[in-house]
Amino acid sequence: MVRLRFKRLGRTHSPFYRLCAMDKRSPRNGKAIEELGHYDPCHQDADQQFSVKEERVRYWLGTGAQPSETVADLLSRAGIYDKKTGKATPAAS
Repeated sequence: MVRLRFKRLGRTHSPFYRLCAMDKRSPRNGKAIEELGHYDPCHQDADQQFSVKEERVRYWLGTGAQPSETVADLLSRAGIYDKKTGKATPAAS
């Protein structure tokens, strides 16, 4: 099963995360199938904290990938994922 989850990078007390499509059984910082974006919680500008390849995330959600709790929260804030239905929201044309 494929999950959308974060890999932790960065220094101590200065985390940086990459959003990845990974096999559920792989370790947190293991090999990713595809890297889909990044999240920098320490960045001053809130608009630049979370960056994602929307089209690829929608593809993975459409093929049955399950986001982790944190990823689901961030994707729902970005308007890509609906937590209530558990599906990707329709893409804006």
